[in-house]
Amino acid sequence: MTTTTLAKRAATGSLIGLALGDAMGFPTEFNDVPAILAKCGPWREMDLPRPAIVTDDTQMTLALGRGLRTAMDRGSLGAEALERSVRREFVDWSRSPENNRAPGRTCLVACDLLASERRLWQDASQIHSKGCGANMRVAPLGLIRGLSDEQRAGAAQLQAALTHGHPTALAASDLTVHAVRLLAQGAEPTGLIGLLRSYAYENRGRYHERWLGDLWTRSQDPSAEHFMARGWDECLDALDRLRYAVHTVSPETDPCLATGEGWIAEEALATGLLCFLLFVDEPVTALRRAACTSGDSDSIACLAGAFAGAHHGSDAWPREWADRIEYQSDLMSLGALWDD
Repeated sequence: MTTTTLAKRAATGSLIGLALGDAMGFPTEFNDVPAILAKCGPWREMDLPRPAIVTDDTQMTLALGRGLRTAMDRGSLGAEALERSVRREFVDWSRSPENNRAPGRTCLVACDLLASERRLWQDASQIHSKGCGANMRVAPLGLIRGLSDEQRAGAAQLQAALTHGHPTALAASDLTVHAVRLLAQGAEPTGLIGLLRSYAYENRGRYHERWLGDLWTRSQDPSAEHFMARGWDECLDALDRLRYAVHTVSPETDPCLATGEGWIAEEALATGLLCFLLFVDEPVTALRRAACTSGDSDSIACLAGAFAGAHHGSDAWPREWADRIEYQSDLMSLGALWDD
């Protein structure tokens, strides 16, 4: 990681941005754009709600972050340690009284099954679900230094598969991590889509057996490679829509009309990226645009904030906003650990 990346505190910026976007999108989720404008006023003037309460998106991001910290306490990140620690964190989250923010059904069902220590995690995974719960929480893996490409990709897919076993959920989580990592390392946003498409093509036939075990056998696919290719192809389609939208969409138009409403993983990635790329130099405006959308506004804004924060660092966000976001101390603690 470069000195520039360290100076901008990309991890802190990404985690705070993720939570800010989540809090801004929480009150607007399930509303269409006219209803949001009637409730909040002009979208370019939207303020952080008071209090700045987040959803399960931030809660599960923190759960993953804590699980990663535990898994790496004694050395290099491996599949067994990651599965054990993150599984425990996800189950604890599912049973927490603070888990009252309209969490996704897939996460709740999978976590209930994961609570049985005798059950293989692959049998708890919801193999047909590719909901955005798989990748709205995955940003920490793009912010940790010292991981190999194989560790980062395998871990991104495994954390997704603990709840969402569909190959598109796995591929979209891998791509989300790759985007966060590239931006944190200083990649130019103008070339980001091309880099992500290249990464998707390179990994299209790769199945991370060391991390995923025999998960693919729960599907109807004839091989592990076919299983993963199906997911990468759907992500490539989403990236193609994103590439066209970046050059054609008006910033005043609901981004969901171009790249999808974000309820599923590849659309959450594409629409979150679209909001970021439409306002690369205006991170707060990117959050406002993402929160004023007709789809899964909190997850879209959560991802837009993670991308913008990774790119700009912690100075992207108004101090007054960052100081009053829920779970601020937990977010800052993990950010400082990975920025250090």
